Amino acid sequence: MSVRILALVGSLRAGSHNRQLAEAAVKLAPQGSEVVLFEGLAEIPFYNEDIDVEGSVPAAAAALRAAAGGADGFLLFSPEYNGTIPAVLKNAIDWLSRPFGAGSFTGKPVAVVGTAYGQYGGVWAQDEARKAVGIAGGTVLEDVKLSIPGSVERFASTHPVDDAEVAAQLTEVIARVHGHAAEAVAA
Repeated sequence: MSVRILALVGSLRAGSHNRQLAEAAVKLAPQGSEVVLFEGLAEIPFYNEDIDVEGSVPAAAAALRAAAGGADGFLLFSPEYNGTIPAVLKNAIDWLSRPFGAGSFTGKPVAVVGTAYGQYGGVWAQDEARKAVGIAGGTVLEDVKLSIPGSVERFASTHPVDDAEVAAQLTEVIARVHGHAAEAVAA
């Protein structure tokens, strides 16, 4: 059984280290797993209940929901902006939390990882993302964490997929999400 894990990246910057980490996850997905990197978070309008109307949901938000609906689990990559979660990632969580009680995260495993310039690797933002996605109905894998500090220096000349320590840790994260997703699908 193949497990599809949807990756959402909270940074829009082309050279983002979190995007590179997500690209590494796509390459490192173990047998039986597929990590799909969602493109298009920048095009999704800020969540507004007035525009979240069946039949006229903005195309970019509908595409996100369709991708999430086909996912068995989620892997969120969050940098830290001013000590908290980036707006683009929070907006995606908001869109996927609806309709209330039946959003795309409901009953599916979610892990939050990331890298940041600071000495703690973005843990505050990642904790905030876990909180938001848990309230949105996701099954947050609280014990599946990866916070990589010092991203600017660490990944200055090395892509995360080529960093043996990071690649091993990320592979373990994906395997854990895969395991939880496979259990949820089988139940």
